[in-house]
Amino acid sequence: MYDLLASTGRVTAVLGPTNTGKTHYAIERMLGHRTGIIGLPLRLLAREVYDRIVALRGPSVVALVTGEERIVPERVQYWVCTVEAMPEGMGADFIAIDEIQLCADPERGHVFTSRLLHARGLHETLFLGAETMKPAIGGLVPEAQFMKRERFSELSYTGSKKISRLKPRSAIVGFSVENVYAIAELIRRQKGGCAVVMGALSPRTRNAQVELYQNGDVDYLVATDAIGMGLNLDVTHVAFSALDKFDGRRMRPLMPNELAQIAGRAGRYTEPGTFGVTGEAELLDERVVEQIVNSRFAPVKGLQWRNDRLEFGSVERLIRSLEMRTEEDWLHRAREADDLMALKALSAIAEVDARLAGPRDVKLLWDVCRIPDFRGISHGEHVSLLEKIFAFLHDEGRIPTSWFAGQITRIDRSDGDIDTLSKRLAYIRTWTYVAQRKGWVEDESHWRGETRAVEDRLSDALHGALTQRFVDRRTSVLLRRLKQKESLVADVNDNGDVTVEGETIGRLDGFRFIQDQTASPEEAKTLRQAALAALAPHFNLRADKFYNAPDTEMDFTEQGGLMWGELAVGKLVKGDDPLKPGIEAFVDEEAGADVAEKVKRRLQHFIDRKIAAGFEPMLEMSKDETLTGLAKGFAFQMVEALGVIPRDQVASEVKALDQDARGLLRKHGVRFGQFTIFMPLLLKPAPTRLRLVLWSLSKGLQEFPEAPPPGLVTVPAVKDAPEGYYANAGYRLAGERAIRIDMLERLADQLRSEDSRGGFEAKADMLSITGMTLEQFADLMQGLGYKAEKGEREKVKAVPAEAAPQGGDEVPKVDAVADSSSLPDGTASPEEATPEGPEMEVFYTFTWGGFARGNRGGGKPKPRGKPKPKGPRKDKAQKFSARPPKKEKAIDPDNPFAQALMGLKKD
Repeated sequence: MYDLLASTGRVTAVLGPTNTGKTHYAIERMLGHRTGIIGLPLRLLAREVYDRIVALRGPSVVALVTGEERIVPERVQYWVCTVEAMPEGMGADFIAIDEIQLCADPERGHVFTSRLLHARGLHETLFLGAETMKPAIGGLVPEAQFMKRERFSELSYTGSKKISRLKPRSAIVGFSVENVYAIAELIRRQKGGCAVVMGALSPRTRNAQVELYQNGDVDYLVATDAIGMGLNLDVTHVAFSALDKFDGRRMRPLMPNELAQIAGRAGRYTEPGTFGVTGEAELLDERVVEQIVNSRFAPVKGLQWRNDRLEFGSVERLIRSLEMRTEEDWLHRAREADDLMALKALSAIAEVDARLAGPRDVKLLWDVCRIPDFRGISHGEHVSLLEKIFAFLHDEGRIPTSWFAGQITRIDRSDGDIDTLSKRLAYIRTWTYVAQRKGWVEDESHWRGETRAVEDRLSDALHGALTQRFVDRRTSVLLRRLKQKESLVADVNDNGDVTVEGETIGRLDGFRFIQDQTASPEEAKTLRQAALAALAPHFNLRADKFYNAPDTEMDFTEQGGLMWGELAVGKLVKGDDPLKPGIEAFVDEEAGADVAEKVKRRLQHFIDRKIAAGFEPMLEMSKDETLTGLAKGFAFQMVEALGVIPRDQVASEVKALDQDARGLLRKHGVRFGQFTIFMPLLLKPAPTRLRLVLWSLSKGLQEFPEAPPPGLVTVPAVKDAPEGYYANAGYRLAGERAIRIDMLERLADQLRSEDSRGGFEAKADMLSITGMTLEQFADLMQGLGYKAEKGEREKVKAVPAEAAPQGGDEVPKVDAVADSSSLPDGTASPEEATPEGPEMEVFYTFTWGGFARGNRGGGKPKPRGKPKPKGPRKDKAQKFSARPPKKEKAIDPDNPFAQALMGLKKD
């Protein structure tokens, strides 16, 4: 039997399953004494208990000591520690060790066993844990009394459920970081998000994540088995996603008592709890379920032990003392821990061995070896770091400030993803631990504060990264408010962005809600449900505002869309009459029938007024009761054609109109052109744009052709333009281009005076009217039914102004080479003496050829005629003197220009 600390105090083992209030009982007992120490299994749990005691007694009398954190006020009464960091020889009135069943843990069990054997309060000692420890405690601490605590609530097994079917307030347990992250990502997509709790998290990150869950921002928690160690959460169901874990050496199945430790977190205080499996985890065996529900497990048969009476005479003696065996039946020698492995590795390094001159050096080496491998990179990397720290401490007495500061600066960065931030947090834990060791760094208080500040910054960044990745705060907030049946408050800004309870969920486009496209299908349902519940009053207010808006705020698009500013609020649809289109309002069904009707009625008023204004002359003509007979019939045709009719389509009707009928129609602005009957006021850009939309609707086109840009006389031909497009656009197709119909009539007026049978050339005015080059004009004329014969001739140079004749003087003859460039002796300059030839120019001769088949509306022209042979251009006198006497022309019935010229077809 081992010697225990001299104590007259009572030793009690408070045993029972989870949710029996053991930790709460220990806190109450400790605060009943003047001084006390409580040892807890996790830094996270130590921080939680510390905060509870500070809330009761204030921070001035409570200390927190862990491997990486040390808060010790001057007048300490109560110490809250991790089991490894519990101070020894304090002589406290009260000592408690929580989760005493960890004496059997292969990794840390020897530390708990040491506390079981040696830690005693002067007046009271409590061991808190599972009932499986009763035989072991009874055998090793015979004076111990036992207190059994019963579970406050019932625990039951529910079998297997898919993650998507888990009810709110559930915790899903995984046993690897990858598994935890994968489950968390799935829950974010399906449930709006979850909190993440792992033992590797800093207390600050863990508390922030737990707060997300506890305050209801999320309804699900994904955690490792860290939640089984006393973390108090409002969990109603625990689901195991796996039943095996890696224990640091190998994968092994979880024991029934380990499953019970985690499952017992379901059902806090008197609320019943449930547990089960999910994902790929197999159903639990019935015997295991019975053990968990009834808290009946096989007792612990042996505790992990390592000799704590160490000898520092030499490294060899220290290693032998650490590997000493025991003859106590209850105690089993612990497997080789990380600190012992590091000691063996370091002592084998020659440089380290050379520094070990005595017990003090061996003790220092052992203290360095006890630095935990928080980084977890590799054993070799860890040993290399320990070697460097030992060298600094041995040779210089302290770690150099510049080197220590550099290590911290390297990781003091808050950017990066979850994995990067987690690694930095693991690294800073190493330096936090080092800074807590007395005498290892200069200005200990500064570096303790600095490492803590870096850890806090990284913790906040990690919390933010976890929340950003695994919590759709928007969906979780809206789900909670909808579940609580609270009224939702929506806000719509000037850009139409919709926020509900401060969360952006989409935008309001006119009277339709367009939800955020980044939302998953599962999230989309929640977003729409929340949006429509909150937007109901906004729809009505917006409808009132729209109904009272002036027409100047509205417009139609080339495709028949109806706009209110930049908002699409409806579209035109085909009606019974081209001038009376219907309206389809873009209004969500959930906005209500009243809103939809109000929007539709306002849009109908707008388009009716737009048509009345744009086609006013034509509509006035249709109402003129003085029009009768053929004139009234022709006016009706003009209205049907929206004010523009190609003449060849109504040739017989025009011919039938007498001069009086034409006069009545002209009073309303109808112009009878050679190619088109039209109303010039309806060729302006606004009526033309509206006419094309109305015509496209009446023809049932899927895609409406757009109006040509205003102000252009000719435009390139549109490929695959529907029949009737050019006339409604105010143009006529001629060759590769289309010409505006009013400018075409001006051209026709000029062509009347030309000899279309004998041939004529393009005049400057003709090119000016059309704005074309000679080549383009030739193509246009062919499209109108003319033949264009191309020729070349010598270009006649313009006569200089100073050589122009005065009065009636005869024009002097000028020799071709006798100009200002001639040399003094009268010979030509070298450049002019060897000319390459006379400068030539291209010209076209146009003659009426009759419309090609299918070209009366301006189709594809015939190929051009052969060019005339080249030759010198005759002057005007020679040209006319060489002509034979004119014969009386025969009238070409197909040439409107010829008929007009002969006075047989006058308007």
